[in-house]
Amino acid sequence: MTVKSRTEFLRYAVLALASLIMALDYRTFVDWGGLYPGGAAGLALLIQRVAQAVIDATSWNATVPFGPINLIVNAIPVWIGFKYIGKKFTLLSLFVIFLSGFLADLVPVEAIEAAIPAHDLARLKGDPFLMSLFGGIVFGFAIALCLRCDATSGGADFIAIYLSEKKGRETWNIILAFNAVILLCGGFQFGWTGALYSIIYQFTYLQVVHLMYRTYQYQTILIVTTEPEKICKAIYHATHHGATVIDAHGGFRNEEKSIVFSVVAADDTTKIHSLCKTIDPEAFIDVMSTSRVIGRFYLRPRD
Repeated sequence: MTVKSRTEFLRYAVLALASLIMALDYRTFVDWGGLYPGGAAGLALLIQRVAQAVIDATSWNATVPFGPINLIVNAIPVWIGFKYIGKKFTLLSLFVIFLSGFLADLVPVEAIEAAIPAHDLARLKGDPFLMSLFGGIVFGFAIALCLRCDATSGGADFIAIYLSEKKGRETWNIILAFNAVILLCGGFQFGWTGALYSIIYQFTYLQVVHLMYRTYQYQTILIVTTEPEKICKAIYHATHHGATVIDAHGGFRNEEKSIVFSVVAADDTTKIHSLCKTIDPEAFIDVMSTSRVIGRFYLRPRD
């Protein structure tokens, strides 16, 4: 097996694990607390619960599956992904969408509940804050695994990436409004407890993703050095990001220095720090968080 084949196998294995974790989260914490993950999965769960409530009100004895609804809800976002974002990225995401929905319908919830001591299960189900907190941590971990393998759980993520990369538009308010509509619909239909605790759930998993996945977080690096040309070349070869050199004068030793200024993805800063210290052990490096970048900024290709 070649290195590329092993890498691809490992990628699909991690995505399968992430899909299983999401499925377990859907059928335990999310269902027990009446929560909504947000995005396409939240919309699919809302549709499933409404359809199940309608069937339960009749004489039919049937269970509405989650998987097919999730695929239908993701149809347009997946089309956007194929057409505008990248085929490989979209195929990997489609793998996650299909497998997580399929596994969610197969999760043996009764067996899981039987494996948990009755008093612990009752305490967990009676504490919606605990369910929303732990559910958010589990879901955020699964989403971060997907993102690290160049995939996503689908839905609003495709639209957010498309608007960010192709249209240069802010996406946070759009996604926030979409999730707010889901929570309002869920609150009106099934009560406000689950909808309100879903805010904690969504906030928690976003924080976990923020900690584990840093590609779309920007950081500004200021490097005071006597080797500006070598450091600029090293930054470009390592990250494909350019740099600006500013002439400077040291106030303590009265030495001529240069400041190398660059904005990079947050997960590249450790690599740059190592390179700079190799080239110039005396370099002074200042790293600052950057909330927004306007202009040309290199993004790693998805295909």
